[in-house]
Amino acid sequence: MFQQTRRKTQFQAFVSMAELLYHATVRNVRSSHGNAVIGLILQILQAVIMLGAFYFMFMVLGLRGAAIRGDFLLYLMSGIFLFLTHNKGMSAVLGAEGPTSAMMKHAPMNTAVAIGASALGGLYTSILAMFTMMFIYHIVVTPIWMPHPMAALGMLFLAWASGCAIGMIFLAIKPWFPGFVRVVSTFYQRANMISSGKMFLANTLPSSMLAMFDWNPLFHCIDQARGFAFVNYFPHNSSISYPLKVTVVLLMIGLMGEFLARKQMSLSWNART
Repeated sequence: MFQQTRRKTQFQAFVSMAELLYHATVRNVRSSHGNAVIGLILQILQAVIMLGAFYFMFMVLGLRGAAIRGDFLLYLMSGIFLFLTHNKGMSAVLGAEGPTSAMMKHAPMNTAVAIGASALGGLYTSILAMFTMMFIYHIVVTPIWMPHPMAALGMLFLAWASGCAIGMIFLAIKPWFPGFVRVVSTFYQRANMISSGKMFLANTLPSSMLAMFDWNPLFHCIDQARGFAFVNYFPHNSSISYPLKVTVVLLMIGLMGEFLARKQMSLSWNART
């Protein structure tokens, strides 16, 4: 009633929104664990356990010869890091605060900032864990060399963006069918253990098996990332345009669905008889 509002220019509004997004991202990252260092160690430990499990499996089953000629651990990390980042982006967006959250009572806060903060928080922890592991491996074990490192990093961002887009679809459906979304999202994350293609090369798949995997945008991201990370691998059965198009389409559908669900939600949603 007694507030004095002042019109902002477009630049001032952009700076204000960026500052709000930054603080919301920091809050989201710190909420995962009270100690930032321990939170990073847990993220690294998750990647190390998965990396060790796949290394042991490849050695026991004798599948190491099917990998790319080059650094074998880099071959495993190129798939595992994108897999974890993709799933992290999806679960972060799906778990973002909704319109009934207590934080939404503060005027500058809105669901778009909450979703963006969750997605950026997941990307931050994933990239920090990845660079920490690769730095230790580069210093302690053997130097890492990639012919196109920035392009490979771009595939990591695309894997994260596609995970966020899929998370937006689940987030839009969540208010209507929360139990269904919980089951389907968990199934999708488990299915990505195989359908992401991180355990094999797309060039070695026959056409009959390729149809089982090329629907997955993460499959294309991992295969293209290996093409940028290894000098002697040229992906022929994947593309960059497919995951990019799927990400844009799913993101637009998810945003429209989330807008519709947000208009229908209320604190008494589950209290109806």
